[in-house]
Amino acid sequence: MNRLTPLLNTRRAFVRLASSCLLAASVGLTTGVAQAATEAPDVFIKRLTTELLDIVKADKTILSGDVTKISVLVDQRVMPHVNFQRMTSSAVGPGWRQATPEQQKRLQDEFKTLLVRTYAGAVSQINDQTIVVKPLRAAADDKEVIVRTEVHGKGDPIQLDYRVEKSADAPSGWRIYNLNVMGVWLVENYRSQFAQEINAKGIDGLITSLAERNKSNARVVSK
Repeated sequence: MNRLTPLLNTRRAFVRLASSCLLAASVGLTTGVAQAATEAPDVFIKRLTTELLDIVKADKTILSGDVTKISVLVDQRVMPHVNFQRMTSSAVGPGWRQATPEQQKRLQDEFKTLLVRTYAGAVSQINDQTIVVKPLRAAADDKEVIVRTEVHGKGDPIQLDYRVEKSADAPSGWRIYNLNVMGVWLVENYRSQFAQEINAKGIDGLITSLAERNKSNARVVSK
């Protein structure tokens, strides 16, 4: 059992909002690039997460638990606004540089599928949560910042932080590349799991393990 698992099991409300953090990066990106580029990262996160929660709460299909539909939405609308290659290479760690281009593509595809299904399942459970963004501690010219937020709903507030980077080709001017789940960074958590797989079975072993996990998740969703 990894270090994140018991936290998620005891605070399922957090899992619901953890998925929305990346989905929020895509919802409502209909403003012009020039406008978005001038937006501070904390304002960016606040606006998009608020829009996301409003949309999800108003969508009866999502609230009914249609994970397949949500998966398509996440895949088409979320991932273009996330630096997914950076997330994957960071999660794989030193093994990424040892992988062939084909292996890197397989790793990225399987890791993306894993996260999309995880986020989709969680988004379907969003109900009455709200997001509170903490004051930003960053200089105006910082290219990478941490936006710290709290999820407010039933029970104590839950920590949910984002690492974002400036990106000239991103519709918002920013891309998300990591997420803090109650004190545990998503990429670093996966890195420890992936390192064990690579040490035991190599890069191909990690790819196989991810593919098998994705097939298992797909069977659960289809039931």
